[in-house]
Amino acid sequence: MSDGQAVTVIAPSHVSGAGDEGMFPFEQFEAKCLAQGDSWFSIGAFPPAFTSNLPVEMRFTKHVVIVNCARPGAELQHMTDTTNNPAFLRLLTGNLAMKWDAILISGGGNDLIDAARTGPAAPIDKRLLLKPDERPAGPLQGDDYISNPGWATFVGHLTQVFTQLIDLRDSGVNKQQPLALHTYAHVMPRPSPAGLKFGPWLQPAMLAFAVPPADWLAVSVALIDRLAAELQTLIAARQAQDPNCSIHLVDSRTAQLVLADQAATGSSGDFVNEIHPTRGGYIKLAEVWRATLDPIL
Repeated sequence: MSDGQAVTVIAPSHVSGAGDEGMFPFEQFEAKCLAQGDSWFSIGAFPPAFTSNLPVEMRFTKHVVIVNCARPGAELQHMTDTTNNPAFLRLLTGNLAMKWDAILISGGGNDLIDAARTGPAAPIDKRLLLKPDERPAGPLQGDDYISNPGWATFVGHLTQVFTQLIDLRDSGVNKQQPLALHTYAHVMPRPSPAGLKFGPWLQPAMLAFAVPPADWLAVSVALIDRLAAELQTLIAARQAQDPNCSIHLVDSRTAQLVLADQAATGSSGDFVNEIHPTRGGYIKLAEVWRATLDPIL
């Protein structure tokens, strides 16, 4: 475990206080961050005690407070929801806005999974996976299962939302303040839901498109690696426009999470279910975040 200081994580409602509480005492901390995103920043299993999330496992050299606007996947489905969440907007550019030492974003993963789950009946440019008769002759690599027209549609969506997010940050007091996004760790498609009828996510897509089980991991890796490459491309393009844009990418793949067993229906390796890490997995991921954020903070 990291020897850094545990962060203090508070909800957006605690910023301005309630009743006689008054404003949260940010002056007692050496740095303050604003976080928003998907289930990796909130709840990835039911009951929540089965796992953890990234913000609560983060450790830094400085004493840091994180205002976490993230919501579970049941409420926050896409990156557009991430950027349009009212609490997040108020704290980033609205009437409660203040200058944050860093803005932490977990987004794009749900978009990727939802796109991958679009079924075979959809047009080829509206889905990420190819039907068996659309694939090249074998043996196949992971990329050979992916629809390039569908991927182009996805990239167009990702580009639009990424641009919206950075433009939003730069529209107020947080212009050019450090903003960190992340890639996603490789995951094994498997029959392991999160509870309350959420998930599994990738395994049903593999079944719907008749992907041989032996290639499930290769397809999953190809999708996650493509998303990582697109995020890198988007950041590089923004840096070319504005060398002071201060956008950082935390590569979750370098945490080297232990993959789950393909047949496991529950916790396995560093994953509590198909796409969400265990607490131990989040601790590994938090170390990668610290390597990026400590020099910034």
